[in-house]
Order: sequence, then structure tokens, then C-alpha cells
Amino acid sequence: MFKKKSTGVSQAKLATLIAHDVQIAGNLEFSDGLRMDGHVKGNVTGRPGEQTLLVVSDQGSITGNVNAYDIVINGTITGDVTVEHFVELQSNAHVNGNIYYQQLRMDVGASVEGKLTKRDNTLAPQAEMPRLSSEMTSDYSHSET
Repeated sequence: MFKKKSTGVSQAKLATLIAHDVQIAGNLEFSDGLRMDGHVKGNVTGRPGEQTLLVVSDQGSITGNVNAYDIVINGTITGDVTVEHFVELQSNAHVNGNIYYQQLRMDVGASVEGKLTKRDNTLAPQAEMPRLSSEMTSDYSHSET
């Protein structure tokens, strides 16, 4: 009868799993899809030009900046998150950093300590923009429990 507008995560295949007992120190670049149950200290980036999907489970954590086409977060990220298309913050998501997005879904219980900034399709990638020290302060904090 009514068709719901298609929004949300693309149907990328989760080709890679970082298990809960794995810890990585260093930057990580991935293609297709990555499910993060483990822990990364470094930047996590989807391959540029690809419709990548990053899923951070409730067991997963990343300490570093994150950049991907679609991101689903149910764990912890300490760093800035740049999303080219869609970000979903599930109920156990904790982000301590700024989020740059085109589309956002946030469930009750998710928390963000940083700025939420809607990106324009015509903007250059966030990684190429100059960073000011004043951007490190949190202008927005949202926590519902």
C-alpha cells in the first residue's frame, strides 16, 4: 500500500571479522564490509570510492578516527567519525568525538560527546579539511538511558 523511502545501510557484504579477542595497534583500511568485535588503536578507513560498511558491535572499540560509507555503531569509538552516507547509533553506542554524516539514526541509550554535523554532498572529504583546536571541545552531548 505505502512504500517506505529507502534509507539506511547499503547491502554491503561483511567480508571481514575482527574477533572480540583481537587487538590491533595501527591504522586499518578495509573494503566491502568489516565487523569489529575487537579493539583497534588507530584510524579505521573504508577504501575510498567504495560503498564500505563498518559495524562496531557492543564488544568492539576503536580509538582513532573512523571514515566509511556506512557505519553501524553499538560499541565505543573515541575519535571523529566521518560517514559518506548513513550512520546508525544503536542503543549501546558511545562516541567521544565529532560525527560528520549525511543521514543519521540514533536509538535511545546511544551517547555522543561531540558535535553532530550534517555534511553537504558537495563538501570535500572531512579528512582534507583543516582542523582547529577549538573543534576539540564538545558542543553537544546527548545521553538517554
